[in-house]
Amino acid sequence: MSEVLGAVTDDSFDDMVLQSKVPTLVDFWATWCAPCRQIAPILDSAAKDFAGKVNFLKLDITDNRGTPIKYNVRGIPTLILFKDGKPIATHVGGDLSKSKLESFINDNL
Repeated sequence: MSEVLGAVTDDSFDDMVLQSKVPTLVDFWATWCAPCRQIAPILDSAAKDFAGKVNFLKLDITDNRGTPIKYNVRGIPTLILFKDGKPIATHVGGDLSKSKLESFINDNL
């Protein structure tokens, strides 16, 4: 798990994501997912760069099955950007560079 990103669960999702006053990027991942582990350093770096502007959280789909179903997560890694309690953008797959992630966030906020 990331040293920078916080963890969110099915139980805490409403409070930490949907009720957040700050846009929140949720990384749907699993420990067994190699592409998820590959993008982790990119997410850590972006979380530092966007500190105070965007919250970054990780949701382990192995232990939390309800939220991925609710948001139609069919493959991982899946990143969903939430703003004002609603999903506003989704990126699926491990084809992610730091500049691509920054563009994904900036283009959707």
